[in-house]
Amino acid sequence: MPDANWIDTDDGLQALGLELRAQPWIGVDTEFLRERTFFPKLCLLQLSAGGRIWCIDTLRSGGLEALVPALTAPSTRKVIHAARQDLETIYLAARRIISPLFDTQIAAACVGLKPQVGYAELVRMLLDVNLPKGQTRTDWSKRPLSAAQLDYAADDVAYLGEIANRLDAELRRLGREHWVIEDCAALEDPRLYEPDPAQAWERLRGLAQLAPRPRALAKAIAVWREKCARARNLPRSWIIPDSAIFEIAQANPATPAALRGICAPATLDDTAAAALVGILAAQSRSEVTDSEPGQESRPTPEQKAAAERLAAIVDARAADLGISAEVLAPRGELKALAMGRRDTHALKGWRRAEIGERLLAALS
Repeated sequence: MPDANWIDTDDGLQALGLELRAQPWIGVDTEFLRERTFFPKLCLLQLSAGGRIWCIDTLRSGGLEALVPALTAPSTRKVIHAARQDLETIYLAARRIISPLFDTQIAAACVGLKPQVGYAELVRMLLDVNLPKGQTRTDWSKRPLSAAQLDYAADDVAYLGEIANRLDAELRRLGREHWVIEDCAALEDPRLYEPDPAQAWERLRGLAQLAPRPRALAKAIAVWREKCARARNLPRSWIIPDSAIFEIAQANPATPAALRGICAPATLDDTAAAALVGILAAQSRSEVTDSEPGQESRPTPEQKAAAERLAAIVDARAADLGISAEVLAPRGELKALAMGRRDTHALKGWRRAEIGERLLAALS
């Protein structure tokens, strides 16, 4: 592995930005903290290209504006492993989406490796290189970083180019390059990284099991929590845990004292408690329009049987293709299809040709 170049000045970033513009590909990784915040705190940005590696101290070097032209250049492919969190972290720091993207985890799944294969495992499988794991829990905000930390950070981008080349060759042999192009392009949607707070209730699991009135209250609480967490830059669970949202929605407390009897995190001060009680009161006075059980409702026995038939079709097709069935259609999507939904990934893009039409025929 070549030595990493440390950059912690704006001048260094400017020079690097110019150097990267001529590169056909750039390996990208990030180190960030998020345990105590809503938004990820970018601490280190690692880049690789042309046989060189750079570790950028994003806590000291200011913004990433100097790198944006290279990181968004259409002619330069950005190679990232399991890219979603890295894309989100950089988007929130620079307000730009890295593109075009080649996600080595997505590519690995498309050639028949397990869908959630880790970077170190992929390096070992494809390159016969064993990477150390000693810095997985390090605090990347502390300075100075040790030599072991820098080596670990550099390793995370050192092999991306070679891995991408190996996977590219196999994708071409199998005729599946378009699979990866489509799935990577889907990750370039900014709405993934800055979702509408009004839709925050979609994160709640089991919402459809509530009666209409508590369900409407739970949705309102989830939206309030999302806005509060963003405004205070705190984890959602520090505002109100998911489990407490359901308890509050069922009890519908009318006073801050009653609310604290159900849920009393330190972040729920007098002002926040009064605001939430006010939202509950307003929602209680509103007409309930969400009377349908929604997508998480329990399937009927007939729908369960249909989902099992679809799963058998997916398993057989996945075996033919030599990939995991999860890549074609996760079980949750098959349940949704059996229950009447038609907006699933299995019916879009390359998946529609490979499995979607077969699933629709089985349901007709």
